[in-house]
Amino acid sequence: MSARDTNVAFVRTEEIPPSPPPASVQGPVAWARENLFSSIPYTILTLVSLYVIYVLLSGFLGWFFNGVWNTGSIRECREVLEGASGGCFSVLSERWNQLLFGIAYPQEQYWRPTLAFILLFVAAAPVMFSALPRKMLLFTAIYPFLAFWLIWGGTILTPLMAMAGFVVGYIAFDRLGKDSFAIGFFGGVAAALITWYIGGFISGAAPGLLAFEPVASRDMGGFMLNMILGTVCVSLSLPLGIALALGRQSDLLIIKWICVVFIEFIRGVPLITLLFVANVVLAYFLPPGTNFDLILRVIIMITMFSAAYIAEVIRGGLAALPRGQYEAADSLGLDYAQSMRLIILPQALKISIPGIVNVAVGLFKDTTLVSVISMFDLVGMIRGPILASADWNGVYWELFGFAALLFFVVCYGISQYSQWLERQLATDHR
Repeated sequence: MSARDTNVAFVRTEEIPPSPPPASVQGPVAWARENLFSSIPYTILTLVSLYVIYVLLSGFLGWFFNGVWNTGSIRECREVLEGASGGCFSVLSERWNQLLFGIAYPQEQYWRPTLAFILLFVAAAPVMFSALPRKMLLFTAIYPFLAFWLIWGGTILTPLMAMAGFVVGYIAFDRLGKDSFAIGFFGGVAAALITWYIGGFISGAAPGLLAFEPVASRDMGGFMLNMILGTVCVSLSLPLGIALALGRQSDLLIIKWICVVFIEFIRGVPLITLLFVANVVLAYFLPPGTNFDLILRVIIMITMFSAAYIAEVIRGGLAALPRGQYEAADSLGLDYAQSMRLIILPQALKISIPGIVNVAVGLFKDTTLVSVISMFDLVGMIRGPILASADWNGVYWELFGFAALLFFVVCYGISQYSQWLERQLATDHR
C-alpha cells in the first residue's frame, strides 16, 4: 500500500443506526419518575397513597377470597366462616334473579327482558358509531316498540299502534316545522297522542294476536327497572330538551315563555318531589277509575326533569356558536328547520356533549330514587324484600357492593364512550 493510499480519509456510505434512548427517559421508569417521584412532596404523597392502597386491598382481598357462595342463609354463612373474616356472597347466588328482574316477574319469561337487553346494543350501535351501515337505523327505529312487546308482553297490536302514532307525529312535524321547530314539535306530539288514543280501541279488539304472557308494571323490578327508566328517559329527554332549548330562543313569545316557565319550574323542584307527584298527586287530576300506569307516570316525570337540564346545556351550546354561523345559514337561503338541522344543531350538540353526558349519568343514578315511592328497583329490592327476610337480614356490603358494581359499569361505559365521541368529532376544534 502506498503512502498516498494511507492518507485518504474514510467516508461511510450509510448512516449509523440511532442508539436507543437511555432507560431513564423512556418506559415505566421514566413515567414513574415524571408522574410519581418528580419532587419530594410528590414522592411522599405517592408512598402514602401506596400504603393506603395496600391496607385497603389486603383487607378487601382477604374478605373477598374467603367469601362463601353456597349457603342458604346468613346463619349458615357464619357457621362456615367460624368467626373468620369473609363475605357472605351466597345472597347473590341465591337472590340474583330478584336483584336483576325483581320479585314478581315470571321466572320462565326471563329470556324476554334478557333478549331486549341484548338487542339494545344492536339498536344503539348505528347511532353511536357512524361507520356502521345506515340501514341498521331501521332496526333502531323499530327497537323501542319491540322491546316494549318483549318486556311487557300482550298483543303485538299495541306496539304497532304506538309506532303508527310516531309516524303520524313525524309527518305532522315535517309539515308544521318548516317555519318553526317548536310549533312542529308540539304539533307532532298532539298528532301522535290522537293516533295513540284511537289505536287503544283497535288494540283492544284483538287481544290475542301474537301475544306474549302480559306482565303488569307493578311486577317490574330489580336492575331491569333501572335500565328501563334510564334508557327510556335519556332517549326521550334529549329530543325534548332540544325542543325546549330552541323554544326558549323562539321569536314567538307564547312558545318562548312556555319553555322558560317549564324549564325554570322543573329545575327549581327536586326530583324526589316530582316522583311523589307522579305517585300520589297526579291521580287527583285524572277522572275517577282511571288506571294510569305508575311506570309511565315515573317516566314522564323523570323525562321532564332531565329535559329541563339538557335544555340549558344545549342552550349554552347554541350561545357558544358565533353569530356568523346563523348568518351563513341565512345567506345560503335555508329556512329555519334546515339551518338548525344542517348547520346550527350539529355544532351546538358537539359542544354540549360533556354536559349532556353528565346529565345522562346523573339521571341513570337518580333512577334509584323510585325506591322511595315503593317501586322495587335494584336498591328497593335490597332495602325491601331481601333485607327484610330473616335469612339475609344483616348482609349489607355484599348487596350494596353488587349494586355499586352494576351502576359503575354502566356509568363508566357511558363516560368512556362520550370521551371517544369527543375525540372523533374533534369538539375542541383543533
